[in-house]
Amino acid sequence: MKLTGGEIIVKQLVKENVKYILGIPGHGVLGLFDAIRKEEEAGNIKYIQVKHEQAATAIADGYFRVSGRPLAVFASIGPGTLNTAIGLGTAYADSTAFLLLAGDTHVHMKGTGVLQEIERYLDSNIIRSLEPLAKRSWRAESVEQLPKIVRRAVSTMTTGRSGPAVIAAPMDVQSAAAECKFAEKEAIDDRPAPDKAAIARAVEIMKNAKRPVILAGGGALSSRAESEIYALAEKWGAAVVTTLQGKGAVSETHDNYCFHTGSKGTLCGLKICSTADVVLAVGTRFADETTCSYRKGVSFNFPDTKLIHIDIDSGELGKNYAPDVGIVADLKKSLVELEAEIGELPKKKEYLDEIKALRASWLDYLASVRAKKAERMTISQLIGVLNDKLPEDTIIATSSGNTQAQLFQEYRYKKPYRNLTTGGFSTMGWAMPAAMGAKLAAPESPVVALLGDGDFLMVMQEMATMAKYEIPVVVVLADNSGWMAIKDLQMDVLGADAAFGNDFLREGKPYSPDFYATAEAFGIAAYKAEDEAALGEALGRALKENKPALILAPVSREYPFTGGKAFGWWDVPIPAYRAERRASYEQNKKEETL
Repeated sequence: MKLTGGEIIVKQLVKENVKYILGIPGHGVLGLFDAIRKEEEAGNIKYIQVKHEQAATAIADGYFRVSGRPLAVFASIGPGTLNTAIGLGTAYADSTAFLLLAGDTHVHMKGTGVLQEIERYLDSNIIRSLEPLAKRSWRAESVEQLPKIVRRAVSTMTTGRSGPAVIAAPMDVQSAAAECKFAEKEAIDDRPAPDKAAIARAVEIMKNAKRPVILAGGGALSSRAESEIYALAEKWGAAVVTTLQGKGAVSETHDNYCFHTGSKGTLCGLKICSTADVVLAVGTRFADETTCSYRKGVSFNFPDTKLIHIDIDSGELGKNYAPDVGIVADLKKSLVELEAEIGELPKKKEYLDEIKALRASWLDYLASVRAKKAERMTISQLIGVLNDKLPEDTIIATSSGNTQAQLFQEYRYKKPYRNLTTGGFSTMGWAMPAAMGAKLAAPESPVVALLGDGDFLMVMQEMATMAKYEIPVVVVLADNSGWMAIKDLQMDVLGADAAFGNDFLREGKPYSPDFYATAEAFGIAAYKAEDEAALGEALGRALKENKPALILAPVSREYPFTGGKAFGWWDVPIPAYRAERRASYEQNKKEETL
């Protein structure tokens, strides 16, 4: 059977159970796009039209994080393809997946400088700009290569450590025809099991622990390992702490749960991790925010604390902290084996009572913060309403800034696998389209995008996508007329006199567009919530109506009510001319163990 390159690509995607393909057409993907049209008309795949290619990547990313299944994104040659770079970087840093199909120069014309070709250093070289952002990339030079390339791309994305893949499809390859034999799936049905000797060494360390901690990262979230984590924690008598990327890997109401460590961590998480005698780290990179920039004794106290580190990627073991036992394996299998081998242990009553007291103290602290009055509702108060009013199965997406940091610190998920955030790349403009992807993946679950106005202004055109396809996401917009996370950082680190360039001002006064009217103009249900009661009412109405909605919530611009408190430490270098602050910074920096 003769098929064009575009037909082969799309039919192979259908064979791979790809439900949606997203993007913006252009002359560089005309052959591919016509094949998409044919398969959509046949009912085999659904095309979603976005208004910016970056939004397509975020929708696909959110879909993968909820479903574990990759979607396809396409972009035309040149600028369209480069518009996907931020989305690729986000997926790569956070170990999630989607397939990018990038239009490219005709095979026989590469190097001539056709419209939108990048060729001065190397012919048709745009794919090189994406290589650091993808787990693997290909350029198809013939139609016959395509079935195998697409099959390999999907397999690569979804085995081992997940990551995005890129296929550059030259315009002539998309439209030329050849006899086609579709590639069959490889028989990859399993993930690596842990080494028995390594498990035995880990168990010996674990048996002697008096203050054990299980640290769950993004790998634990993507592996859906809550039951295995808590089974081991209960048997071992361990506290459970999650990273920013790992938040939501477990229910946050369990008695052994101590929330978070790191620069944006909680008092209880920092205390438990910094005083642990053994840390079992599962699926975490030990990035700078989790480790308080590796400052000894703040987040962790390695090497005085023993470290058992489990990861599917051997490159993460020993990268930042040398483990006493390193296990390269599937973390669920490893947790099951550890739980089976550890045997019965004496109860750690005193330690478990301490965990309970620290949890209670943290919740009391949050209550005291939310009781304070500012000139407007605070983000902390807003999150308190979300915690009280949202159904337990609500999925929440955040991007960056104070909304991300405070939801991480303060929101308590009653069910696992409900949190979506760009923990590794902290990408502005991600939350709203990612929430749309989550809703497509889990239509039965309520989905909320929580973001600030600076974030929203980068992606607000995608309200058109939400309205066009009637994707019932509730956008909660915390409007403070500026990039307050960076203003707060300037004031915290450099001093109040350093606040500069982050307020949105017009004629010297705080300024925001009329987001309420804008949402209505896009055909989105709009609500205003200027206090906690109004926010609770708006959430109830929006969720009941189950339509695309935006809730405009003006929040405090009054420092320090603009954000949450950072209890950890983060290495933000201070200019030498701020001598006193620089001296303190350099003293703290000496405690870093890198």
